[in-house]
Amino acid sequence: MMGAPGGPPPDLSNAEIVDYSVLEGDGKVRLKLKDGSVVEIRLEIMNILRAGNDPNTGLPAYIVQSAPLVRLVECPKELRKTPLRPGTGRDGKSIPGFG
Repeated sequence: MMGAPGGPPPDLSNAEIVDYSVLEGDGKVRLKLKDGSVVEIRLEIMNILRAGNDPNTGLPAYIVQSAPLVRLVECPKELRKTPLRPGTGRDGKSIPGFG
């Protein structure tokens, strides 16, 4: 979307969903981290909305609703820890009811 950062948000009351097709690429990127791990990140596009036009430029204003999907592809052995088994120990950082 275009416009000055911190400006007024676009009026979404008349925004319309715009259909799209992928022109190139698969939307994935693989990154090698300094600790030796490799992660794959893909951007999942859920909706694209056209929210009128930018008042300063007259160009159409688009809002993209998306979510990043992150997958660990490789991990050095020295970064791995033994997983906790239910009932064998308590992880102090876990949320009650989730481990």
